[in-house]
Amino acid sequence: MEHAARYTAEQHSAGQHTAEHTREGHRTMTEPVIGFIGLGNMGGRMTRCITGKGIEVIGYDAHARNIEGAGAVAGTSAGDVTDRADIVFLSLPDSRIVELVVLGDDGVLAHAKEGQIVVDLSTANPESTREIAAALAEKGAHYLDAGISGGAAAAEKGTLTLMVGGEQSALDAVHEAMSHFASNIVFMGPSGAGHTTKLLNNFLNAVALSATSEVMVAGRRAGLDMDALLGVLNTSSGVNFATLNRFPKIVHGDYLKGGLSNALMMKDVLLYTELIAGLGVAGVHAAGPLASFGAAMATGRSAEISNTVVDVLGDLSGGVRLYDTEDTEDTEHAEATEHARDTGSAS
Repeated sequence: MEHAARYTAEQHSAGQHTAEHTREGHRTMTEPVIGFIGLGNMGGRMTRCITGKGIEVIGYDAHARNIEGAGAVAGTSAGDVTDRADIVFLSLPDSRIVELVVLGDDGVLAHAKEGQIVVDLSTANPESTREIAAALAEKGAHYLDAGISGGAAAAEKGTLTLMVGGEQSALDAVHEAMSHFASNIVFMGPSGAGHTTKLLNNFLNAVALSATSEVMVAGRRAGLDMDALLGVLNTSSGVNFATLNRFPKIVHGDYLKGGLSNALMMKDVLLYTELIAGLGVAGVHAAGPLASFGAAMATGRSAEISNTVVDVLGDLSGGVRLYDTEDTEDTEHAEATEHARDTGSAS
């Protein structure tokens, strides 16, 4: 689909919008065309936040089923999406994949247009991010690094937090498109600042999750009631995101599947250590999460949600689980029975 004009950061600043001709020959104002590359666990949810509002998204993913699942119109390649879209979002596993998609044959860079805006929502190496931004700038395109936080639940609801690096004018131009899946969008500074902020946040997340896992295993081994322990922690100085949002479910056998895997958490911690090494900052607290998520990977749990690190520490402590297996089996049986009853009455 050819557009009469591209929606660019410069047009946004001037108050202009993409224009198309109707059959009658009149010009009508339209929203910028959105493309999305990488429609997996997070990208698919963000895309559904857009398509769920009746907005067309041109999508591309290595797995075609993800495109259909996100309600997107299929593009044939990253280059094809870039050709057809005004704003291109990327949601990919790491910098290596981002570089392949952007810099590779039939990639984003080869098809980028002057004034086009590419937004990388991945968790990536800030140095790689700056290099890609410079390459796109040579073609007159803008590259924003937008780290995301909130996990699968926030992506599902469209309430993610975005920490953005790049040019303010480019962010202003895509702010409305971002607002379909994010409720808190913060400009952090020049290229790389968004991904730097993301690594800092993810490291704290890893520390909180691994440390809380250890504490909860110790509490269970000491014979404490798990709900009572969490109640104390959440009204005391030990409170953190994991105690508030993860462990109230985990202690009853619900690991909140769909979030960051142990492998990706390990990747983020390693990126953090590279970042602080380059900054000359002493990294005295990285050992805990490196050991915890490293153990998860060494015991075959790489692809499992990072919340299962508590069971890794439990196994190392003699097979401790935070819940009674019988209780979770009873709960699962009750839920299955209720589902079957509801299904039967609906038929």
